[in-house]
Amino acid sequence: MTRTEITADLIRDLLRDQHPDLADHPLRLGARGWDNQLWRLGDDLAVRLPWATPSADALLRKEHTWLPALASRLPLPVPVPQRLGEPSERFPRPWLVTTWVPGEPADRAPATRAEESADALAAFLTALHLPAPAGAPAGRDRGTRSPDRAERFAGQLATAAERGLVEDPDAVRAVWEDAAAAPEWTGPPLWLHGDLHPANVLTADGTFCGVIDFGDLFAGDPAWDLAAAWILLPDGAVDRFHAAYRPALDPATARRARGVAVERALACLFIAADEGPGGKPSWGPPAHAALRRLTGAVGGG
Repeated sequence: MTRTEITADLIRDLLRDQHPDLADHPLRLGARGWDNQLWRLGDDLAVRLPWATPSADALLRKEHTWLPALASRLPLPVPVPQRLGEPSERFPRPWLVTTWVPGEPADRAPATRAEESADALAAFLTALHLPAPAGAPAGRDRGTRSPDRAERFAGQLATAAERGLVEDPDAVRAVWEDAAAAPEWTGPPLWLHGDLHPANVLTADGTFCGVIDFGDLFAGDPAWDLAAAWILLPDGAVDRFHAAYRPALDPATARRARGVAVERALACLFIAADEGPGGKPSWGPPAHAALRRLTGAVGGG
């Protein structure tokens, strides 16, 4: 896909064409993410435009459709879609105007207040993880017993070990194998964020203050989100998170969540080690910390 260069002038032109009442607001670049660029619009709004992956178009439309109804029940701020920009000759892809969520990404400003951050994450996921309605978006294959997923994990772990990205690949493999042996989720599909890595959770004053990028929103097994506890929380906070999350976490879901967490940690390590424009070195420390916690090198969760 050919990339359109995204500039302030382009965004102003798009706003003038489709949402002229917003065109004169102050505009400045906020971040260049994996799928989208984020530009702050005035004090309270933001513009998100896809700039890399072709799949970003559908992800933005999914957020516009589903997130507004979910946002009102969530205890942390999220970027609520306000306007949808349609493809045009000037910019041939959809784009969104959302509310602006202040805070620093957790990969750059990790949570440090263990009790407060554990409680905040548990409250957020308790509120989000309600049964999804018929027609809610489905995720990609998330089952820990999927042969394709197992093969993919084995290949990623082997590559990570060859590159020296993991200290104890056998211990990481053991966490995955235990997760793969756990019973699958048999409850109703629950609403999930789907992509709770450290760059998608915001912090202020040592605890979580917002959650962004709901492009992977889907209905499924809560283990996919619960894995975030090992990657986002400070040492020693996972047990408190589990105690605060409702309904009480059953052992099988906890095991599956640990498997998702080692997968996500490996993915973050590869991105951290990428020396190209997509590399994000700040993703390395939380991924290493997660693997230490998951393999038992750090006690107390």
